[in-house]
Amino acid sequence: MKTVKYSRQREAIREFLMGNTSHPTADEVYAAIRRQFPSISLGTVYRNLNLLSESGEIKKLSYTTGPDHFDYDTSRHYHFVCRECGRVYDMPLESIEAVNRAAEEYAPGAVDSHELVFYGVCNACLGRGTISA
Repeated sequence: MKTVKYSRQREAIREFLMGNTSHPTADEVYAAIRRQFPSISLGTVYRNLNLLSESGEIKKLSYTTGPDHFDYDTSRHYHFVCRECGRVYDMPLESIEAVNRAAEEYAPGAVDSHELVFYGVCNACLGRGTISA
């Protein structure tokens, strides 16, 4: 595996994601990191997010037709995606290992993990009174 040189910008991106549970988009990461590094480019943020994702340090969440979201928590957990605003929320559910066992009945091999995403309308969007679940 290729050794990656240390980068203060990449470390700032990692630290921002570590302290953030809102699953930000690259644009949101860029806006936050620009406060510390005014000359950073959006391309640099995208490259570093992709590098962190490819190395397994963060998760890239591609659940909607909108932009990707990023999650520092790489442990197995589930998400809720709002169809209205596109926000991604963590769901504090225990991992449902029975899903792996049920899938093995139909899989052409051994199942060792799964990803489960719930879609709906978040309370903030419901609270605006223009949406009904």
